[in-house]
Amino acid sequence: MSSFPALVVSLPLIGFFINGIFGKKIASERFSGILGSGVVGAAFVASALMFLAMVHSPVEGRTQIVSLFEWLSAGSLSVAAAYRIDQLSILMCLIITGVGFLIHVYSIGYMRGDPGFWRFFCYLNLFIFMMLNLVLADNFLLMFLGWEGVGLCSYLLIGFWHDRQFDTGGYPPGTSTTSDAARKAFIVNRVGDFGFLVAMLLIFSTFGSLTFGEVLPRAAAIVEPGSSTIFWITLLLFLGAVGKSAQIPLYIWLPDAMAGPTPVSALIHAATMVTAGVYVVARCSILYALSPATLQIVGTVGCLTAIFAATIGLVQNDIKKILAYSTISQLGYMFLALGVGAFTSGMFHLITHAFFKALLFLGAGCVIHALKGEQDIRRMGGLGSPMPTTRWTFLAGSLAIAGIPPLSGFFSKDDILLRTYAGGATLLWIIGWITAGLTAFYIFRLFCLAFTGEGRWPHDVHPHEMPGSMTIPLVILSVLSVAGGVIGIPSNLGGGNLLEGWLEPIFSTADARLAALHDTPLSMEYVLIALSIGIAVAGAYGASFLYRRRADLAARIITRFNAVYGLLVHKYYVDEIYDALIVSPLERISKTLLWKGVDGRLIDGAVDGTAALVFKISDRLRRIQSGVAQGYALVFVLGIIVILGILVLRF
Repeated sequence: MSSFPALVVSLPLIGFFINGIFGKKIASERFSGILGSGVVGAAFVASALMFLAMVHSPVEGRTQIVSLFEWLSAGSLSVAAAYRIDQLSILMCLIITGVGFLIHVYSIGYMRGDPGFWRFFCYLNLFIFMMLNLVLADNFLLMFLGWEGVGLCSYLLIGFWHDRQFDTGGYPPGTSTTSDAARKAFIVNRVGDFGFLVAMLLIFSTFGSLTFGEVLPRAAAIVEPGSSTIFWITLLLFLGAVGKSAQIPLYIWLPDAMAGPTPVSALIHAATMVTAGVYVVARCSILYALSPATLQIVGTVGCLTAIFAATIGLVQNDIKKILAYSTISQLGYMFLALGVGAFTSGMFHLITHAFFKALLFLGAGCVIHALKGEQDIRRMGGLGSPMPTTRWTFLAGSLAIAGIPPLSGFFSKDDILLRTYAGGATLLWIIGWITAGLTAFYIFRLFCLAFTGEGRWPHDVHPHEMPGSMTIPLVILSVLSVAGGVIGIPSNLGGGNLLEGWLEPIFSTADARLAALHDTPLSMEYVLIALSIGIAVAGAYGASFLYRRRADLAARIITRFNAVYGLLVHKYYVDEIYDALIVSPLERISKTLLWKGVDGRLIDGAVDGTAALVFKISDRLRRIQSGVAQGYALVFVLGIIVILGILVLRF
């Protein structure tokens, strides 16, 4: 089994190279689609075999390090290209390859007829390769390689339709292209990546290594708990997570990233890439347990991001933008869990979110496809009849994300809220609880406006159900969204909490340091569960009532609170603030100082001045070349006389 990690990682890379070299020449959608999906499916099978082997092996022998070769050696720094197979990384592998395979299959139908079909699958395979490197890496440097790689793939996939324009939904209105969105994602992520890079330098200077096996187990012995060193290491790592996982204040790239093809939104911006930040914090749980101040920052940022994005999602009309802000909000829930020390709860919600959010995005893709590119939910409605499979699977995803029992999202979200309350963070629990109600409201607003009531689409549009390549992945993901929560059902609700037992060896050290999390009485747990169910049902019922029965009341509420509505529609004017404080000043500085000053006057001036000087000197010297033979003879004679004179004087 030691060769399986390299096989899992290599298979998508092989698909990338074959499609990249031969895809355009063969020009066969069948070839590119089957190859691109097949290598990811094979990687999932290999991951599943590794998982089964791990299940049947002793707990103490489940962690394996597979070293391929020495990658970098300079002075005291020695880094190997090595993969770490343990309970946490194998879970991530299963999610990446399993959900990734379903999205690849879906893409065969969604991208049919696109001239860049082969290129799309080429990029998807490269992304899977980079993501697997990120989660399987045994050291921070290889993780950073995968970290930057998924950023590159995100840039390529968001800007896949680079010449198309899209509505930003705010600022600037209707003037952006998908390439603008790709650049925005790339640049904003670099801010977080800088923090990750500096954190690696601090880790090496403190521990003398970048390998997890040499850093994490020795952290408590080398670093003083609560010291400034561990604070800055964990905070800078979190800065990287904030950029990649779209948290305040670096979340602004994710909504615009919806300009890419819908399978990209499902794969990169719902199920895998945006959860990379959550994975990094969970992987470094031992370090974060040594810095309670950073954990408090993580939990606070996550909680504020959750409610901030949820309020924006209440009023958005682009079906993908609603899901984008929902993703930001759900990622905030994950960081809330990590911030209160509930690392297993954060990973539990990461898993269930991968199922229901991928389902919702793919369902949205079916709707967009059926309506010939329409994304405004105000011009939908009545799609339940012509698209029954999409409707029922989308309903399953909506119930899951809303936290309606017994679907998966209920168990993972309730677990986070319970652990938050148990950790004494009452204010954060209140904010998270309110966010749960907002989540149920906006997702059922979307569902009602899209699938119920009368059709509001143009008369020349005839919606119909999508082919099997697109609906079968929806059915599978809907089953996972319904039943996926069984892995984390706590014992007091009749479950065995399999996930907590599985991840216990990974988080045991961190949990021991955070033992201050007190137990909540069973009666109080039932009260909290009832409150979670109550607000989820209230949010779902409120949206159904307003948008199915009393649309006039919804319009009156908007008119009554027009100022608040405008603030939310314009997303709190955050993009405008960024433009006024950062983008426009940098553009002015770049144009006046760097372009016209440094580049135009200094650099170009030096180059042009040198050329002008050479020209003037050459212009004078060329006059010596008169073309008169007698003149040349005279110069030769004078030269000989001068040379002879010098020799005579010398001797």
